[in-house]
Formats: sequence, structure tokens, C-alpha cells
Amino acid sequence: MNKNILDEQLVVNYLAGDEKSLELLIRRYLRPIYSFTYRYVGNGQDAKDVTQETFVKVWRNLKKFNQQKSFKTWIFAISKNTAFDYLKKKKTIPFSEFENEEGKNAFIETFADPAHLPDKLLEKADMAKILTSVIEKLSPKYRMVLFLRYNDHFSFKEIAESLGESLNTVKSRHRRALIILKKLLTEFYNAPK
Repeated sequence: MNKNILDEQLVVNYLAGDEKSLELLIRRYLRPIYSFTYRYVGNGQDAKDVTQETFVKVWRNLKKFNQQKSFKTWIFAISKNTAFDYLKKKKTIPFSEFENEEGKNAFIETFADPAHLPDKLLEKADMAKILTSVIEKLSPKYRMVLFLRYNDHFSFKEIAESLGESLNTVKSRHRRALIILKKLLTEFYNAPK
């Protein structure tokens, strides 16, 4: 099967009886959905459970998918809602981190100069820790917009669709998150040591 087929075409093919199309969609989104849910729930086993539940919901509701919309934003919205439901059951809300399973911080790397001198590597690692601790102080609605924008490289429109918010709300949250982040970093660096 051609791996360049659009998600929406795979949905059409699956609904017409092609089981392989669903398998391809699952393979295509398994890792990104796991990574996304890991940010919400905070550990690997819980992320696996939420990811599995997400794909069960996708399978059950594929007939309801509006083919005029993006499949990517639809599946991430299901994942977000499944993670929220899972956290409500656990009654805990962990802080999202911007590091992936390999320990890379996509948020830092988005803003960082890729040409680092060897003596700057330790400084970069310290900055990543500081930024992660400051980001944890943001409310979840701001952290998630930043995470989707800088880690998953979503457009503002995709973020809005995934979170079920208006485009202007998402852009406003993004601006507000960056303003708060700048303020928190300033306070951190100006705090007495």
C-alpha cells in the first residue's frame, strides 16, 4: 500500500472495507499519539493505556469522522480528551514537560542556535532544566499550546481544532504563554541566589 496516501483517503478506504488502511493509520499515528499522551499523563505505562484507549475510540468513531476536517487534528483531539478523562479518574494532574523519551527538549531546540561551542553545552543543559521548571509553572492550557506548537509543530489552526478552541483563542493563549514565560524567566534570573 502506498504510504503517501492522505489520511482522509485511508479513512475512506477503510470505511469501504479495506482493513489495511486502518492498520496504516495506526502505524502512522501510534508513536506521535503515544508521545502526545505521555506529556499529559507523565509516565510510560499510563501513556500506553491512554494511547490504546485513543485508538479504540478512533476505531469506534471512524464512521462519524467529518471528512472535510483534518484527520490529524481529529485524532489528537480524541487523544487529548482521553488523557483528560484518564487524569480525572486518577485525580492527579502531572506537569507537562517538553522533553521527549530520548531527553531532547524540542522547545529549547526551536529557539537554540544549532552551532554550539563545546563550552556552551553545559550551559545549554542548565538552560533546558531551568526552562522546563519554569514551563511547569504555566497553567495546563498555556503549556499545551506551547507543546503542540513547538514539540509537535502544529499550526495554530491545527491546535485550535485539536483543542476545540477558536483560532483567536489559541493565538491569544500562545502570546499570553510567551509573555508569562518571559516574565517567569526574568523573575528566575533576578531572584536572589
